[in-house]
Amino acid sequence: MPLTTIDPTSALVVVDLQKGIVSALTDAPVTASVKQATHLATEFRRHGLPVILVNVTGRAPGRTDTGRSANSAAPAAGWADLIDELDVRPTDHLITKRRRSAFHDTGLDTLLRDLGVTQVVLTGIATSSGVESTARSASDHGYHVVLVTDAMGDPDPEAHRHSVGRVFPKLGETATTAAVVDMVEATR
Repeated sequence: MPLTTIDPTSALVVVDLQKGIVSALTDAPVTASVKQATHLATEFRRHGLPVILVNVTGRAPGRTDTGRSANSAAPAAGWADLIDELDVRPTDHLITKRRRSAFHDTGLDTLLRDLGVTQVVLTGIATSSGVESTARSASDHGYHVVLVTDAMGDPDPEAHRHSVGRVFPKLGETATTAAVVDMVEATR
């Protein structure tokens, strides 16, 4: 579904653009998605719209078929720090998650409701993990969801394509960075 509007009380939610994750993913699509996400953050700030920057410091303790990483050592210092390109501002809202979804036990829903937000615009890494889980939760919480497909990346290109093509159309509207920026300009 093409983007229909940007609500007056829309917020940008940027998922897991942190040093330890981004530095490990150097392929062109992921690098391009980081550039698009940072551009969106700049535009949302310019228009006085909330920017929520999410990092991750943990994961669910349950067993999975993929198991744990062979390197289960503690992350390096600074691993969870947001990337410099985001140019974090005092007006940004910072959320630290310990699970896939930025909504799970973080206070994100309360923050958004306190800000009067009705629509979330999602970007980040990884498309099929943190972004998709956050989109599902946002939809479950009743927000209008916009998924900016060129401002998200995944280390698994097939997983990215599946989320974008099969899952996201059921959770909200998909759009490009240019379409979102144009719509923000048109509605402000």
